Amino acid sequence: MPSLEPTTLIVETTASEECPHDFLGDTADIVYFISFIAAERYGADHPLAKAAALLKRQLGINLSPLLNFADARTESAEEEALLERLWQDAGPLAECAQSVAVAIEETPALQDLTSDFPDLPLRLREVAGIATWAGERGARLRLTYLI
Repeated sequence: MPSLEPTTLIVETTASEECPHDFLGDTADIVYFISFIAAERYGADHPLAKAAALLKRQLGINLSPLLNFADARTESAEEEALLERLWQDAGPLAECAQSVAVAIEETPALQDLTSDFPDLPLRLREVAGIATWAGERGARLRLTYLI
């Protein structure tokens, strides 16, 4: 039976206080985008995979911080260990998310490739805001998702 929960990106931080920044809309587009960043290297032909290729190869944006993610649900000790390895420094993620948002907004080819995901730049800016906030506190963060 299919899940009734929406596809959701979860951003956790190690900060001792709760982050005042949150997503102002559906995060499914980011989950799809980061999934196609990962799939791009295997020849995926989806517009988001093509956008990832353009971002990496033509614009030289390091997408590695967005590739550090996994399913939030775990079923084994190995999957739990993987989640623990996902914690990353906030600065590179903030820079990456912000750079991708700007590139999408300023590059006609990226606008075309992401046209079915019009809120993607907004959600990426929100990731950047959360990561910037975490970085200012010396905190790390982790990206997981629910599908």
